Amino acid sequence: MRKLALACAALSPVMLLGGCLGSGTATTSASAVPSVAPALAAAAYVAVASSLDLYEIRAAQLAMERSTDPANRAFAQQALTAHEGTSAQLSMAGRRLNLLPSATLMPEHQQMLDALTATSDFDNTYRAQQKILVREGLALHESYAKRGDSPTLRPVAKNAEEVMRRSQQALPR
Repeated sequence: MRKLALACAALSPVMLLGGCLGSGTATTSASAVPSVAPALAAAAYVAVASSLDLYEIRAAQLAMERSTDPANRAFAQQALTAHEGTSAQLSMAGRRLNLLPSATLMPEHQQMLDALTATSDFDNTYRAQQKILVREGLALHESYAKRGDSPTLRPVAKNAEEVMRRSQQALPR
């Protein structure tokens, strides 16, 4: 559990967006996203969103292999399907803007995936990580859908926001 706590503490896609805010103002948590913020930069949104999708896909695949909890397995199947879809949309929109999504995870997401791979308590670790990722993914996509600088990416973010809202409701307890 200690590795999970360290990996989870390191992850904050909203913090990663600090460099994307027009004023250079960094936020430190999902609840710290200001209600009136400058536009988020498209390149940074694509980078964080693609890493989040990639993590979700890989974590869901792992859950399908390792989870013994039927609720986690069902959630993982839903997450896998949903994030393959959002990833494809992000890739198509990003290509139109010459912003190719990365095929590698950001360090924070890689740390979480490594912790998930290494844990002996897979089901609890998976649930704990999903609570964090869903909350932070929701903040990322909601913020970009409202204030993002690319009209091409804002609808993609809005769809991803809805995916994250459904995931939030479906989270295993």
